[in-house]
Amino acid sequence: MVTDKENAELMSLPTAELLRLAPFAGDFFSSLGLELPDEGVSTADYFASLDAELLEDLGLERQSLSGRFTAFMELLENLKCGADNACIESITIRGGHDKSGRAEEFDLTVKPGEVICIVGPTGSGKSRFLADIEWMAQGDTPTGRSILINGAAPDPSRRFSIEHKLVAQLSQNMNFVMDLTVEEFITMHAESRMVDDIPTVTAAIIELANDLAGEKFTPQTPVTALSGGQSRALMIADTSCLSTSPIVLIDEIENAGIDRKRAVHTLVDKRKIVLMATHDPILALMGDRRLVFKNGGIATIIDTSQEERANLVRFEEMDAMLGTVRNALRNGELIGKMC
Repeated sequence: MVTDKENAELMSLPTAELLRLAPFAGDFFSSLGLELPDEGVSTADYFASLDAELLEDLGLERQSLSGRFTAFMELLENLKCGADNACIESITIRGGHDKSGRAEEFDLTVKPGEVICIVGPTGSGKSRFLADIEWMAQGDTPTGRSILINGAAPDPSRRFSIEHKLVAQLSQNMNFVMDLTVEEFITMHAESRMVDDIPTVTAAIIELANDLAGEKFTPQTPVTALSGGQSRALMIADTSCLSTSPIVLIDEIENAGIDRKRAVHTLVDKRKIVLMATHDPILALMGDRRLVFKNGGIATIIDTSQEERANLVRFEEMDAMLGTVRNALRNGELIGKMC
């Protein structure tokens, strides 16, 4: 929140310095139909110098300008910092119970940069667990689990906030309905996040998405024309670069037709907390821990061992070979004798 003292300090700055600290502050003046003050003039002096007739024509009152400026800068601050989402140091999941009422006797704490994999057969409760995280359950879901943020229950205003979500979920099915190109879609998101260099950020996200996707697409490709894998690649790139949500939930990324290993590392490099439901042994062993689900609850929590890490190298070699075969099939080639 911008205090009265901080607002007074901002209003006393020369316009050039104000725009250096907050480049989007210029939008405040244009939104009211005012010209940008000269570089050496402070906002306070500019408000005082405005012609009364001009203010009347614009429907503005001089005494309200300071308050409107404060409200705008507070909104700017909230958007830039993600409403304190970046301050999340950990999430803790307090166990509830499975479908039979058996207690989950654990408290699981996860920190930024960690990957937790969620494994188990279909119907074992993996999606319900992800939903509990997304809704920041407080013992009020069928599982009875509770979610803590930095060791405490989340503030209700944060838990039920629509614009400042703590969790970004990448589901199995992602479809666009808006009539925009990929470039227009990412640019719109970048503008809403008030990034400084929108064209550069947009280009970087599209390039990253193409690196993840099996089939390339252009900035002018309509988002409605993207395949399932391309859509997932675009959203992973967008989430890693622009989303302020510190927690990312991923449901079966192996079915997306993308470079799944690099996709996970992309999110980890951005210090996201990654929780991933998967049937893929490579992804499961990439995680720091894995939660084994049975009968709607967590039956076991396993720390990935060094022996499993060693096996992961072998599995990746096998996967690379299968990847070569898949590409050959896509290109209409015959599959010869394998070594």
